[in-house]
Amino acid sequence: MAEDAPRRQPTLDEVAERAGVSRSVASRALNNAPHVSRAKREAVERAVRQLGYVPNPSARALATRQTGAAALVISGEDPSIFADPFFAQVIVGASTALEEADLHLMLCLAASDRGRKRVEELFRSKGADGVMLMALREGDPLAGVAQEAEMPVVFGGRPVGSAPRWYVDVDNVGGAREATEYLVSRGRTRVAAICGRLDTEAGRARYRGYRDALLAAGLDPLPPQEGDFTEPSGAAAMAVLLAHHPEVDGVFAANDNMAAGALRTLRSAGRAVPSDIAVVGFDDLTVAQVADPPLTTVHQPITALGREMARMLVTVINGHDPTPLILPTRLVIRSSA
Repeated sequence: MAEDAPRRQPTLDEVAERAGVSRSVASRALNNAPHVSRAKREAVERAVRQLGYVPNPSARALATRQTGAAALVISGEDPSIFADPFFAQVIVGASTALEEADLHLMLCLAASDRGRKRVEELFRSKGADGVMLMALREGDPLAGVAQEAEMPVVFGGRPVGSAPRWYVDVDNVGGAREATEYLVSRGRTRVAAICGRLDTEAGRARYRGYRDALLAAGLDPLPPQEGDFTEPSGAAAMAVLLAHHPEVDGVFAANDNMAAGALRTLRSAGRAVPSDIAVVGFDDLTVAQVADPPLTTVHQPITALGREMARMLVTVINGHDPTPLILPTRLVIRSSA
């Protein structure tokens, strides 16, 4: 009589499924790593007994190096950037997704040479299970460091001139194009753009969407008036536009903060919105709802951006290779256009 075939050993994925937890949580529970709740640890132990799971020694050695944390790194110059409503919503989304995976969120700001060196050390020392990296400008050295890192890195928005392996972005070109097409549909023929920083992919992409829409309509785009995504920069850019192009009858601002600044300048100059000049923003932050008049804007799913970045990072940490993700935008019509 032929001998029975040897019984297949259960896998860690099967343990995680039986316990109702993620693979990373199951791994940390088996290796007595921190940041695993008692209930989940007991569920994993129960699944191990039921399935007869025996950990692989090499996998165990790898798992014991897990930190139980993921880092959100923002490459910026101003520590108050974490108070910006945009990044606050990103943090909420990322935090929620990481909590589901029993990972803690670390916030890091590369605001100076010293800050960048600390982040570089984080990559070298593998001080986190993975990193989400945002707000990179053209030539930012962190992009190269991240590409060479021996740890999972998910980009929030694409770096200028490259397409990393893992990233989550929004449809910046399509959103800006829809905003500009709406202005044209309202009879605006001299439409200007207050674009974001042109050393960022978001700034360039949103200007590209504006430009494409005007060219398709047979209208001439104006040279971009650059801001830095802040309200004061939007106010200053609008003042320059009024001085050099007083015939402007529509403005697309590449974010709501700059659009709010533009509204302030127009109000001071005695220009009525939208009868004299229509204004459209991008983001759909709270400032868009409370602006005077309320701001027509492009809604981007900011909390979902943070959530999907974190989910993608957890997927990579668990040994999978997800594809990049582009989130959709939509136009929200209010009183400014």
